[in-house]
This record gives sequence, structure tokens and C-alpha cells, in this order.
Amino acid sequence: MAAAIETKIFAVLNKHNLDIRKSGNARFMDQKVTPDVLSIIADCIMNHTESDKQKRFTVKDIWNSQYFKKNVCLLFGKPSPENPNAAHEYDKFIAQPIKALAYAHILTERKIGLSNVYTIENYDILEFIATKEKNAFIFLCAYLEKVLNDSGFIKNIINFENSPTIQQFRHLKGRFQRFIIGNTPINGTTEVNRIFPKVLNVLAVNRGMPGSVKGRLSGGIFTYSDLMYNRENWRDLPKNKDITRREAIALSKNTLTPQYMEYLVQRAVNIIKNKYSQSEVRDQYASGLATQVHHIFLKSKYPEIAHYYENLIKLTAQQHSVKAHPKNNNRVTDPDYQMTCLISKSMSIEKSLLAKEQIYSEEDFIYVINKGLKTSLSQKLHIRAIRAELVKLQNVA
Repeated sequence: MAAAIETKIFAVLNKHNLDIRKSGNARFMDQKVTPDVLSIIADCIMNHTESDKQKRFTVKDIWNSQYFKKNVCLLFGKPSPENPNAAHEYDKFIAQPIKALAYAHILTERKIGLSNVYTIENYDILEFIATKEKNAFIFLCAYLEKVLNDSGFIKNIINFENSPTIQQFRHLKGRFQRFIIGNTPINGTTEVNRIFPKVLNVLAVNRGMPGSVKGRLSGGIFTYSDLMYNRENWRDLPKNKDITRREAIALSKNTLTPQYMEYLVQRAVNIIKNKYSQSEVRDQYASGLATQVHHIFLKSKYPEIAHYYENLIKLTAQQHSVKAHPKNNNRVTDPDYQMTCLISKSMSIEKSLLAKEQIYSEEDFIYVINKGLKTSLSQKLHIRAIRAELVKLQNVA
């Protein structure tokens, strides 16, 4: 699945030449462009524009949005965006990810008067980035590979990958400094040195090699959680040099702080709420608009999967209060209807996967099922095989 996603992103990126030597643009990547920040800024753009591809916005519009103000303080421990002393910090926090998205042609940037004005150029990829931090990471990997390949610099990354020594690290860093200073308006190493680790470390996680920490070669293979802007949201993970990218991301699922988890839950609920107007369960109570986003496995009982899209299903009010939660008791779920919801969700997931929407994954659906039902379904099952297993479990119950 990851390969298919990356192929789609490359197909979008390959429509454009991202050669820095031709554009002279040093803002293809910057200090604040990390998976967690990029994802939340994409989410804020989606929220502000209400998914309207034609709606214009500026950095200040995102800055002044209530959605941004609420979540950035909660998640990143920053002062209020209304605090004048924080103006410079917030400008970079929003502008740098937006600049990167514009360079990638995910957003369109136009100069109107003294302001940079943006519109959504590629809705599907922006939504993909906004949906999960993991997706933002996948995008950054493909994007940086494309930029460096177009710019004739990727060979230097490959040389370092083949021999990740201190000497080769210094050589790579020096080449990057000369490359940026020679091809962009940046004229000093201080600013280049802020960009270098953001570029190298994403590729380091993706390629399983050391990265850059405080200007020096990291002690081992760089880890996924170390990429995050606010490490406080990501509790420390084991520093295992043999850990793979998939294993690192899987570990991170259970290492999020309560504040960050709450944001992820609300983000997932909003996406499912906006995606479906009709109930995903087609039974006698399905008539009318679906208004309720239901946790198939209770949020209170299974907090670790509360933010998974695969654990959320859109229902009508009657389905929710009569069938999902008997007698409208939100503290209990009907086990038979729970199985009905899982089977119905499998159909929604299959339809989404066929449309290549990139919201769900079979692996995450299996993880949710195994966690909620205490089963041990193979991670290699495809969606129809997963549904067949659910039908078997329903018949046994």
C-alpha cells in the first residue's frame, strides 16, 4: 500500500521540475517543516477553506483561524497566537510549511499587492497530508527525493548512505552548504545549517541511516519520532539502530500524549463526518441523513485506537441511539451491531481503497480488529479476506 501511495505522489510531483538550480528557491524545505507541523498546517488549511479549492487564503488567515488557535496551543505548548511577542515565531510556523507545499505545487502561490496569496492546487495530496502525520512523512520522503534528484544532488545522499561515517557526513554537509549558497539567495552557512538536518533526517529515516543531531552525525539510525517538531507529544521510543521505518511508526501509535491523542481523535471524527452524508450501515434504520460518528470500539475502553479512521463509522441518530448504544447508553455497545458495523466499515474501506483515497489502510483495519476483538488476524490479509474473517466471527458469535 505504501508503494502505491508513493507512486501516486511521485506522479503528481513529476509533472513539475523542482530543480533548485533553476528556481533559486531555498524555501523548498525549512526548520519548521516536520511531519507533525506539516500535517496540522495542512489540516488547518482544509478547515479554513472548508475544502473549497478556489478559496484564497494567506498565512495571516490561518493564523487568525479559531481552529489553529485552539490546536496549536494545545499541541505545541506555544503562547496564544494573539500574543504580539509570538508574532515572528508563528509567522515561520505557518509560512514555512505553506512555502514547501507551494514549491511542491500542492498549493498555488500568487503575489497580490504585498501579500502572498494561496489556493489549493492539489486537493487529494493536501487531504492525504492533513489526514495523518505518517502521511506527511511519506509525502516529505517522496518530495525531497524528487527535489534533490531534479537538482542533481541526490548522488551525495547515496554516497553518504553507502558510507555513513563522520568524514562522509562532514563532506555531505559541506556540499549542501555550497549547493544552497551557490544556487539561492542564502549567503551564509548559519541558515543553511538549519535546513540541512530537516532534509537529511527525513531521508535518514526513510533509508535507514544516521542523521544529523545538533550539527553532528547521530549515534545510530535516525528514528521516526525524532523527526517531530514537538517531541513532548511523542513519548520517547527505544533507540534501536535495527528498527525499521514501519516498526518505528507502529511503535509511535502507543506513545502519544493525551493532548495529542485528543486532537487526533477530533481530527479523525471531523474527516469521517465530512466524508459521508449517508449511513455506512444499510439497515432499516439507515434512512435520512447520517449525523453521528460512532466509535465501533468504545473510546473510553480502547483509547489507543480511538483516533483510527478504521474504528469510526457514520450512522444515523436512530442507529446510534437504538442499535449501537442500546437505550442510548453511550457506555455500552451492542456486540452484534458491533460486528455489523465492522463488516459495513470493511465495505467503506474497500470502496475508498479502490478509489485510492489514502484515508484507510488494510493494516490499520486489522490492527483495530485485533485490538478490539482480541483476535490475531494476519497483517497480510486483503480487505475482502478481512471481511470474510469478520463474517466467520459474526456467525460464531
